[in-house]
Amino acid sequence: MTDALKQLEELAAGSMTIGGPEGILTQEEVHAHIVDSLGTMDLDGKSVAVVVPDATRAVPMGKLLPAVHEALSGRASKVTVLVALGTHAAMTEEQLAFFLGYEAGNIEATYPGWTVLNHEWWDESTFADLGVIPAEEVTEYSGGRLHDVPMHVLVNRHVVENDVALVVGPVLPHEVVGMSGGNKYFFPGLSGHDVIDLSHWVGALISSFEIIGTLGITPVRSLINAATDRIPSEKLCIAVVTEAGAPELHSVSVGTTVSAWAAASPIAAASHITYLDRPYKRVLSILPTMYDDIWTGAKGFYKMEPVVADGGELIIYAPHITEVSVMHPGLATIGYHNRDYYVKQWERFKDHPWGELAHSTHLRGMGTFDDVEGERNRVTVTLATSIPRDVVESYNLNYLDPADVDIAAMEADPETLVVHNAGEVLHRLRSDVR
Repeated sequence: MTDALKQLEELAAGSMTIGGPEGILTQEEVHAHIVDSLGTMDLDGKSVAVVVPDATRAVPMGKLLPAVHEALSGRASKVTVLVALGTHAAMTEEQLAFFLGYEAGNIEATYPGWTVLNHEWWDESTFADLGVIPAEEVTEYSGGRLHDVPMHVLVNRHVVENDVALVVGPVLPHEVVGMSGGNKYFFPGLSGHDVIDLSHWVGALISSFEIIGTLGITPVRSLINAATDRIPSEKLCIAVVTEAGAPELHSVSVGTTVSAWAAASPIAAASHITYLDRPYKRVLSILPTMYDDIWTGAKGFYKMEPVVADGGELIIYAPHITEVSVMHPGLATIGYHNRDYYVKQWERFKDHPWGELAHSTHLRGMGTFDDVEGERNRVTVTLATSIPRDVVESYNLNYLDPADVDIAAMEADPETLVVHNAGEVLHRLRSDVR
């Protein structure tokens, strides 16, 4: 057993888990496990904030929330459902209804007594101020990657004002924190910009290539946990592992936001990381329509980057995408570049939002920069979307007309890997297993 697996086993103590990486749970099993597990917890008379992801996470919320509603009905004094947007766009009533499993405009028919709110990260009144984590602690948590940088902790006030914060969502390989889920739904899911920027930049300094899919408490997870420790509410979690590309569940873990996450992480790693024996010169990532811009669709790159050969090309194929990012227009100023491009010109970029810098590196991948050679990237990134050529090229990316993409021909090419529903499963080389 590796040190990380041993650590997770210890952290998972007390969580209640059914399922594993191989099988599929029935709806009856999922429902009963959630109701029974929450039934053992002290929730009577308490107000509960139920924290859920947005629709950029593939998870069958309609199979989970009815059980949560049953378990809380007649016990919780109040229930508020918070959509952890991070810095994504707000979901419309129609989108919320479809994702959460109720009729638009009639939530009372399915979840009587519940209120659903988007995390309005753009509104300062959204937040409760939980103080500042001193710079020396940030240095420690970040593994020495940040210095003289304190972290101001702001979180959606509803998780502070309610007695219990109950996270309901998936655990998956993640480009910033290693494995998503648990406390990550608070930070960055419901947080202010400071924690988002610092944590994402620490992840970028490590690099997505290195950290994605890493088990255990990574430096970014340490930062997130430190911020979460300041939330006074009881923090519980239903952490699920989904079947890639299907509305089914491999496992359900119920416990605290630490224990449930720790129990789900090895299952997610076993079911959502595909190991290949060799790299490919070209990878075609076919994005599902749930990614509506490149900001969210970047998963099609960083979950495939490790299996692209040096000097190779990754094509993001998504004819439905028309924008790079409406919510983050600052990306147009910096474009997409590798980590060293920013680190070695830090005075030039240090005042740009670090979350955007981090995202920029996530879609550009590994590379180098110096004053003589300039920027040199390990792989070529090409967008085959409905974003115009001049816009794509202004972001320092290659353009390909999606009409010119012959998927069948690429599938027949032994040097090309075609991945449908890209963004769900991390691909790595077997030789990279640590």
